[in-house]
Amino acid sequence: MPRRPRIHLPGVPQHVIQRGVDRQPVFFSDDDCRFYLDWLGEYASKRDIALHAYCLMTNHVHLVLSAPSAGALPGLMQDMGRRYVQYVNRTYHRSGGLWQGRYKASYVQSERYLLACMRYVELNPVRARMVQAPGEYRWSSYRANALGEEDKLLTPHDQYLAIGSTAEQRQQTYRGLFATEVDEPAWALIRTATQQGVVVGDSRFAEMIEKRLGQIVRPRPRGRPGKNKTIEERIAQ
Repeated sequence: MPRRPRIHLPGVPQHVIQRGVDRQPVFFSDDDCRFYLDWLGEYASKRDIALHAYCLMTNHVHLVLSAPSAGALPGLMQDMGRRYVQYVNRTYHRSGGLWQGRYKASYVQSERYLLACMRYVELNPVRARMVQAPGEYRWSSYRANALGEEDKLLTPHDQYLAIGSTAEQRQQTYRGLFATEVDEPAWALIRTATQQGVVVGDSRFAEMIEKRLGQIVRPRPRGRPGKNKTIEERIAQ
């Protein structure tokens, strides 16, 4: 089956996932995570990419970012792939690839869904039962977005800045988002959009993008017709 062509919407936030080959580990120590984040900051700055949220899991990576041009994100992932794989192979005396094919990415309607995707990303360690609360996990952006810990990697998105007039208010409001659970079907819809390389947004946003690009950008629903709520219904819960 041919690959779905990538959608290019410069400046619109994206949720990016990259997994290890056969879901095998890609981070083996704290140093690995530090080096990865250092290089991520270096290459993102080089390509004027704004990083809004991230989470490094044992065998995959989540990023929420905004890229200024069509080639910026592919260039970033290519740069990171070369640098980090060379480091891992040299450090652990291995050879061959590290990542499972090409990365997955979906565009996110910032007005309503960006914060939901950031929350999805930063809750990964909790969902994986690695920690009980997102603030306990070292390798995500939660401590910066919710607790005010300095993180030079991050550029706050306008939607995040709009949730409070001061840094303290923004952090308090953001923490409040984590007090209400979103059910598994909502997370599944975010995952589906990212896996399929389409958009996370309401039908009006999707229709606008489809007219602009001349291609379908909505996730293909799974399950029996009529049994699946729309993305906006699930994420808004």
